[in-house]
Amino acid sequence: MEIALLLIALALTVLVVTAVADRIEVPAPLVLIVVGVAGSYLPGVPEITLSPEVVLVGLLPPLLYAAAIQTSLVDFNANRRSILLLSVGLVVFTTVGVGVLVHALLPDIGWPAALAIGAVVAPPDAVAATAVGRRIGLPRRIVTILEGESLFNDATALVSLRTAIAAGGAGITAVGVGLDFALAAGGGVAVGALLYLVIGWVRRRVEDPLTDTAISLVTPFTAYVLAEEIQASGVIAVVVAGLLLGHRSPVLQTASSRIAERMNWRTIAFVLENVVFLLIGLQAARLVEDVGRGGVGWGRVLLVCGATLVAVIVLRVVWVFAARYVLLRPSDDGATRVKPSWQNTLLVGWAGMRGVVTLAAAFVIPSDVEHREVLLMVAFTVVAGTLLLQGLTLPWLARRLRVRAPDPMDDALARATLLQQASKAGFAALEEQEYDDPHGVVELIRQRVDQRNFAAWERLGTTPGLETPSELYARVRLAMIDAERERVLEIRGSGRVDSVVVAEVLAMLDVEESLIDRVLPQHEQDEPVGLRAATRDECEHLTATSVVETSDAGVCVDCLEVGTSWVALRQCLACGHLACCDSSPAQHASAHFRDTGHPVMQSAEPGEHWRWCFVHHLAT
Repeated sequence: MEIALLLIALALTVLVVTAVADRIEVPAPLVLIVVGVAGSYLPGVPEITLSPEVVLVGLLPPLLYAAAIQTSLVDFNANRRSILLLSVGLVVFTTVGVGVLVHALLPDIGWPAALAIGAVVAPPDAVAATAVGRRIGLPRRIVTILEGESLFNDATALVSLRTAIAAGGAGITAVGVGLDFALAAGGGVAVGALLYLVIGWVRRRVEDPLTDTAISLVTPFTAYVLAEEIQASGVIAVVVAGLLLGHRSPVLQTASSRIAERMNWRTIAFVLENVVFLLIGLQAARLVEDVGRGGVGWGRVLLVCGATLVAVIVLRVVWVFAARYVLLRPSDDGATRVKPSWQNTLLVGWAGMRGVVTLAAAFVIPSDVEHREVLLMVAFTVVAGTLLLQGLTLPWLARRLRVRAPDPMDDALARATLLQQASKAGFAALEEQEYDDPHGVVELIRQRVDQRNFAAWERLGTTPGLETPSELYARVRLAMIDAERERVLEIRGSGRVDSVVVAEVLAMLDVEESLIDRVLPQHEQDEPVGLRAATRDECEHLTATSVVETSDAGVCVDCLEVGTSWVALRQCLACGHLACCDSSPAQHASAHFRDTGHPVMQSAEPGEHWRWCFVHHLAT
């Protein structure tokens, strides 16, 4: 009962603190660690010890797997150079740098222990960094690099820690460390890839979402344990399996299984991530008490802790600036080499907050190591210090550097273009099918696809103060669904219909409600959409045209003639004709293309400069 009450108390504390943090717009991990530190000194709060086994076997695999299955393998591969430089090169650089510093300040502990604590504090935890990054709108590539770094840097640090501990008084050689890491990494990759093949084979034959979800829940623990059993890296095995299974999930799993897996792992990650930061804070009182009983004075302890905290911050900044042109250089365009932004470089260097792996790894240091309690306090100081110092100042730094956040209109344009391409393939498949359709089903299908695409285009621009067709549809249909659900619940209360049937109908209403397209019109955005970068796909029509200035007071003459209204305006770049978009009732822009063959139209809405090719269904 005591354990059950403790778990309930932890869960309730996490829920309350995260809700408060969201309301005051402060990242939850920062608030949780402060609450944990304060709670460790409250009477009645039981002492909680984070054992390495609980963290490394119980918490780390599901956290890594939850992140890996949501990580784009394409983005990861595109940034692999930057990710490897941070997750391997920077971890080794930090391990050596901190080891030299700690050995100089505490020469009694010896080189193996000094390098061990260097490996402990080396790997940043991207949970807090990306939580802050997404809230303040860090550039998407920076967030991708930070997430990719966090997937593999734990493996580098844990292998380095294991090597340092095993070396003892025998010394550590670069060849030995390199061979150990190569074997651990290679074995981890092999186990992860093998498990992916096995799970993939099974998933192709499983259609039940519950069974598929159960398989997903045991996958990270299986990968970790199998790899560790053969002295390979369990971390790498979990990450590789998660990356491959997440990348192939659209082929291996049913739609229902993907939805169930996504929601389950989001919930698991939310609970575990936040509980972990609360547990970190709860270690404070016990660590302070242990240091007080040790033989090192508080002056020396504070010096070592403070110097190590400064060192991990400075070493990361030095590394990312030294490797700046390799880390953050955008892809070459074939003619000129683009200089990486120093603002982005500084942000990557400053987003080096440490997390639970650092504290858990510190407890792996053998108990007979000289001044072990000081090393544990060093690890706690680095975790708490980087979370609070860098976590609280990262939003301010991003604002001061005026780093351009991802433009939601860029996403809206890409989303609309991608849906249009998908619809084009779908309609082509429709034309190839043979069917007898006396009930007009195909026309209903076309209408639903068009409605979905129109909703995506309406995210780009609408007339301020006017409700778009998709907004009207969503508002009216949602009101209907609410009434339908209320009536079903009334019938359920009467007991006249079997509960299984009632549950199926309620589930159908839930699915339909979740599928309703909700749009955010441009006039609700903070900034108007600007000129877009060209798409990667080649389109001679878009290449041959350029952006022109459009009138803010334009009208669709065709709509005025037939007595209809328009949602948004488009301008033909061949003849300058203004016409209404496809979300409008008459769809005069598409009609103009069919009549004239002029391929490119530009948005004529204020502040928008994107162009659309009717031939290739591409935008820029």
